[in-house]
Amino acid sequence: MAMARNVTVIFLIILIAGPTPSDSSFPMQYRTLVSLGHSLMKRVAGLRDSRGDHAGADRARAVAEILDRGWFGLFKMMSSTGRDYLKNYAWREMNWGELHDAVSEMKDLLTRLTELNGMESEAKWSAWVGRNYQSVLKASDSILGKLLQVFRQSGALREVVETVKKEVVEGGLLRDCLEVGSNDLKGLLQVLYHLLSGLTSPSASASDHTAAEL
Repeated sequence: MAMARNVTVIFLIILIAGPTPSDSSFPMQYRTLVSLGHSLMKRVAGLRDSRGDHAGADRARAVAEILDRGWFGLFKMMSSTGRDYLKNYAWREMNWGELHDAVSEMKDLLTRLTELNGMESEAKWSAWVGRNYQSVLKASDSILGKLLQVFRQSGALREVVETVKKEVVEGGLLRDCLEVGSNDLKGLLQVLYHLLSGLTSPSASASDHTAAEL
């Protein structure tokens, strides 16, 4: 029993301080990620209901409800993903190349969303989406595909990526998010970018630093 308590305490310390992003702001970033995701999915559900896609609305609403469970729900989600990370990735070699490429592509996507959010009128916004949606969709699918190569073990992290990828590709989630809140989508992506950047291996970080100095 004492051993079990000690393991629990060690796990909680690791979960709060790392081994996911080592930045001490990680719990707040995680909370922000969940909050933005909840807000977006509620609005996506309303949008889908308004056009008669009730099955799609129910899927979005189910995700929003999972994300809307207060601090206890947030802690359970962090515990679930934290356990998955500890079990499958903390002590194993991750696919750093795919992770680095995913983060790099995410940065490019953030630049494009910044451009979209700078459109001064609804007409210009619609024109931008018309010109760029397919390439943004392709970029999003590529990022999610690379994350599946990173989180290749069965568990909570892989399940999240698989669910989002399916909804983006088959359910039009990306277009719906752009329509109801492109700024929140950018904010969510920014938090995710910082969280994933914190997973970079020491060797990759050193390599990037050396390359930046050349």
